[in-house]
Amino acid sequence: MNKLTHTLSLAALALGAAPLALVAAPVPAMAAPSSAQPAMTAQDLVTLPRLGSFAVSPDGRLAAYTVTTTDPHSYKRTTALWLLPLGGKGATPVKLAWQGSISDPAFAPDGRLWFLSDKDGKTAQVWSVLPGADGSAGGPIKVTDLAAEVAGFKLSPDGTRLAVWGDIARACATFGGCVDLPHGDGNTGLPGPGSGRLYRDGAGFVRHWDTWETPGIHSRIFAFALKAGQVDPASGHALDGDPAKGGLVGDAPSKPFGDGGELTWSADSSAVIYAARQADRDEPRSTNLDLWWAPVDGSAPRNLTAGNRGTDTTPAVSPDGRWLAWAAMARPGYEADRLVIQLMDLKTGQSRALTQGWDRSAGSLAFTPDSKALIVTAQDLLDTPAFRVDLATGKPTRLAFQKGREGHVSQIAMLKGGAFLLKRDAIDAAPELYLGKPGQQARRLTDLGTTALAGMAPVAVERFAFAGANGDTVWGQILKPAGAVGKLPTVLLVHGGPQGSFSDGWSTRWNPRLWAAQGYAAITIDFHGSTGYGQAFTDSINQDWGGKPLQDLKLGMVAAAAKDGAVDPGNACAAGGSYGGYMMNWIEGQWPDGFKCIIQHDGVFDARAMAYETDELWFDEWEHGGHPYYEAPEAFEKWNPVNHVAQWKTPMLVITSENDFRIPYTQGLASFAALQRRGIPSELLVFPDENHWVLKAKNSLQWHQTIFGWMARWLKPAQ
Repeated sequence: MNKLTHTLSLAALALGAAPLALVAAPVPAMAAPSSAQPAMTAQDLVTLPRLGSFAVSPDGRLAAYTVTTTDPHSYKRTTALWLLPLGGKGATPVKLAWQGSISDPAFAPDGRLWFLSDKDGKTAQVWSVLPGADGSAGGPIKVTDLAAEVAGFKLSPDGTRLAVWGDIARACATFGGCVDLPHGDGNTGLPGPGSGRLYRDGAGFVRHWDTWETPGIHSRIFAFALKAGQVDPASGHALDGDPAKGGLVGDAPSKPFGDGGELTWSADSSAVIYAARQADRDEPRSTNLDLWWAPVDGSAPRNLTAGNRGTDTTPAVSPDGRWLAWAAMARPGYEADRLVIQLMDLKTGQSRALTQGWDRSAGSLAFTPDSKALIVTAQDLLDTPAFRVDLATGKPTRLAFQKGREGHVSQIAMLKGGAFLLKRDAIDAAPELYLGKPGQQARRLTDLGTTALAGMAPVAVERFAFAGANGDTVWGQILKPAGAVGKLPTVLLVHGGPQGSFSDGWSTRWNPRLWAAQGYAAITIDFHGSTGYGQAFTDSINQDWGGKPLQDLKLGMVAAAAKDGAVDPGNACAAGGSYGGYMMNWIEGQWPDGFKCIIQHDGVFDARAMAYETDELWFDEWEHGGHPYYEAPEAFEKWNPVNHVAQWKTPMLVITSENDFRIPYTQGLASFAALQRRGIPSELLVFPDENHWVLKAKNSLQWHQTIFGWMARWLKPAQ
């Protein structure tokens, strides 16, 4: 943590107190740091092993986790399952060397380890294995052999039932295999005789995120009984009920990002509680996920949260069966509203808001073994720590596991004796597993990236704060090669969302450590609209996309240069994706002399076209006052980059992808056409097989190489 951060009171900053004045110190001419260690490259980022989810055995003696590795030559990615004894220091992880993909480790009450895999060369199904105390394991048993691919599963608390989900025709009463339905799969949108898909009136999503919808097919949950550790196919029941009698028609878990965190079992294993949204005409402009109580016998599910038209998600049931907790947003149509923890007494059916007085948004949540508290992750300023929330009072207590910067905790599990196993990372440190108790330094258990990164030229990280728009405190980070002397070419990185944050967390896509390793001072700024600073700060970007955030970026560059003499605003580029991409287009017309080059990835160029082309209408309409474009065009046009193309002059690299349905690729084509028509130096990079993100290994390499080449052209012309 930097000196300025040490001198400021975090409590005062949370209340909006102004930071100390920042004074620029004179610096000599640029002198590149020298290091015997090689600088981190895009190849390093792409091929660094990636830690997945973990599970802990019922006795707390064993952890299971997944690791994805990338072949440095073919760039093929494979995921393996590892077991790690937790009994003492120096334990060695054991790799379970099976073929095929592996994911979603989970322990049964009897100690068996369950996971999802296509290890037999067929579709993904559920498997289980009995591990030894030392991490060894015998041959796995295939638990399911269903007609359709299993996308995920969750064991019942008593180990007698299994909930599985996958894409199944709504008209199919079994988990796939309904050959008598249209086209054998229930696809009601292919009437023939041609290849055209027909979307009828009120169909809901036509396309979503990166996939064209298949009418009649939904992600559906089924419950099965287990016999001798295997699924009894005849025992399966769909948990969405009869649509003619009020049953759900929709995706559970929700798409595109829903997972096992959106469902849980009742304590007595008689029902599954899951989050889902009705698929109908309103779906593209609805954030109304509800919690459904679904008995395992297949009888009609019951909507527990019909009174809330906002999002209800991440259900959790207390071990004693008394409480149901979940996170809820109050405002319909707003995907970034504060997630307040709700608590229902399952004996009385009465509910209350547990954390209404806590101005933070709850992430993951799980009950403590005594059912008296919840362990919750939540972003707090630049960190994402864990908190213990008392059920009686709703009071959150921060659980600190690190000295100095806490970083980002993305998964946490409580063990016996008050210890915790957690997955943690930071802006300069890849995810690892840690074991520790609150108030003590956690002990790192894995070494997936720590040693590898330590062998590369180090990067220095410092936080800074300044008075932004309206005098509000705004936070940022500076990353640069450690030991750098003098001014460095600089890059301003602008996050997406718009309600988001670069935070103090690792990224496999926009990784500031990697950008700094190329010899740059990399600046991140959590402008108005960012998360982790209270809901009012998050809400402040609404209908103000080009206002306060742009002021914060301008003031932040001045503050960063005053904080660290290596930052050189006169020799800088700006880069951003999604909302950050929008801001690049906005900067072109509103801050034309601010940068020597711009990198614009999947950004809005024309607000009018965006209002009709995006898949998730709720997002765009909320951000512009809650109305469609035709009712209030002035709200969209006020911050529309297309209206200021006449002022554009900064060289720009445009990046877009053909499977991006959030901000369709036509927005990128239009911005490139504007640049070319005005004769501004520009390049266009189009990925035919990516969505709003660039995920494939080779594409990620090309993305980085193109960007770094573009920046070097304008910021390092002599090299």
